[in-house]
Amino acid sequence: MKTRILMVCLGNICRSPLAEGILHSKLNSKDFYIDSAGTGGYHIGSAPDSRSVAVANKYTIDISQQRCRKFTPQDFEDFDIIYVMDYSNYQNVVKLADNQAQKNKVKLLLSETSLKEKEVPDPYYDDNGFEYVFELIDNACNVIAQKLTVADHGK
Repeated sequence: MKTRILMVCLGNICRSPLAEGILHSKLNSKDFYIDSAGTGGYHIGSAPDSRSVAVANKYTIDISQQRCRKFTPQDFEDFDIIYVMDYSNYQNVVKLADNQAQKNKVKLLLSETSLKEKEVPDPYYDDNGFEYVFELIDNACNVIAQKLTVADHGK
């Protein structure tokens, strides 16, 4: 059975598509399913922001086929782990949870790292922020992939 992981940001066009693509590039798709969503429904059906696509392409990761969707309460049932990019998204997601077990699935992405930063900043209004956001997410995904791969081999 695949471990199912959801990456969540506000609009699902900048950070969470990058997180989905980066983590997908580090894990075997036979064992893991990764998706992304936004807490806001502003961009449903849209492709990721062109700047996210460009920075992902720079590192040979193609996220151009992803499409934005909104986080729904059903995601608590469909996913094992839900990583959010910042405290605001954390609050928006846990507010939709029906119980503590669902809330326990939700984690800040950067809480997996030893970085002093705990939130992935939203680069939408900062053209130069996409590279930094990629580096933060990549760091977290390296840690997550290592943990999950070790855990998966232990089964």
